[in-house]
Amino acid sequence: MPQASPHYLVITVGSTGDLHPFVSLASQLQALGRTVTVLTHSYHAARVEAAGLRCIALGNDEDYLALLRNPDIWHPQKSFAALLANYADGLREIGMAISQLGAPASSVVICHPFAVPAAAIAREQGLVAHVVAGILAPSNLKTCHDPLTIGPLSVPSWVPMSWRRAYWRLVERGWIDPVALGEINTLRREQGLAPVASFMNHLAHAPDLSLALFPDWFAPTQPDWPQPLLRGDFPLFEIDAGQPLPNELAAFLAAGEPPLVFTAGTGNLHAARFFACALAASQRLGQRALLLSRERAQIPAELPASVLWQPYVPLAQLLPHATALVHHGGIGTTAEALRAGIPQLITPFAWDQFDNGARIAALGCGLRLPASRLSPARLARTVENLLKEPAFRERSTTLRGHFNPEAENQALVAELERALACLP
Repeated sequence: MPQASPHYLVITVGSTGDLHPFVSLASQLQALGRTVTVLTHSYHAARVEAAGLRCIALGNDEDYLALLRNPDIWHPQKSFAALLANYADGLREIGMAISQLGAPASSVVICHPFAVPAAAIAREQGLVAHVVAGILAPSNLKTCHDPLTIGPLSVPSWVPMSWRRAYWRLVERGWIDPVALGEINTLRREQGLAPVASFMNHLAHAPDLSLALFPDWFAPTQPDWPQPLLRGDFPLFEIDAGQPLPNELAAFLAAGEPPLVFTAGTGNLHAARFFACALAASQRLGQRALLLSRERAQIPAELPASVLWQPYVPLAQLLPHATALVHHGGIGTTAEALRAGIPQLITPFAWDQFDNGARIAALGCGLRLPASRLSPARLARTVENLLKEPAFRERSTTLRGHFNPEAENQALVAELERALACLP
């Protein structure tokens, strides 16, 4: 008798950029007739439901927005501690939601790496059968091999392997574990479970299976990445895609040359300096520009006719009309520029953005300039170099040929189910 397909619990935390890849996976699974429930911040619940998915809301909008209002979230050294300040509470709520959902014990969790500790506890309690980690960006997976970028530091290729391992130990013991382990092990003690010794190792090895949600040509598999590991493509997905462009934006695009597009990401509420530099640089270059931010307060009060502000536009619809994209380096935004085949300048603030920027530079389709080094003159020079050098556009056009994400993600879901069937 054929085995019934599992109930999939898809869990994600973070910004809209963290939400969309998991909604993409959930939608693919539901299209195959699978039972799917998404667990995410209450702030995102309406967007998940608009995609036709069942959603369990976590937390409240006030706490989510309070976290986004903390400027340390986008500081290269302070971001990790700021995000995990109440980590145990968030993990506890995920665990309670899984328990109260009453899903079959054969259920499978597909989750953001930061939700892995809660999913692992649920598995140890017999509430779910398997845990699958959805790896959004290469830097989510610890490696000692090249290219090795940890925060803003890129380790030179000549550095010996023993030094690389020692450096990782310093980073984990001095920066990561003091923040994360106490939060995780507090919750594990409450459940009568043994403590874990390393945050990064727990995230890598607690899952039964890992899904790399980026292609091999962007980041080849490293020898020390966890196994079993499935390789996928960028699961590009925007809930609002397919809607017509706003009239104001459509008129702006039709009125002149393709603009530069500037965005610091949907979750960044502390990018006023970024947008001030964007306005000044575009004026220096005589370029039309589009500034994307949900927070109008981040945008300079007075904008010339050659510059337009919009709160949000699906990048899949917008970027084919742009000459280049200047952005923070979130993996979803990076992938959308690659799909559009336009050059990009990455100005990383924190998190995976430094590694993504280094990979774009190595691929030859863009440049990087850390947000901490932004000035109107420096940004203008870098954008000018990006636009003047034809190799960046040629390479971007070539890489666009890799994209067939819908077919790739359908294949990934089928491969996922085959791999799950082989797990003990």
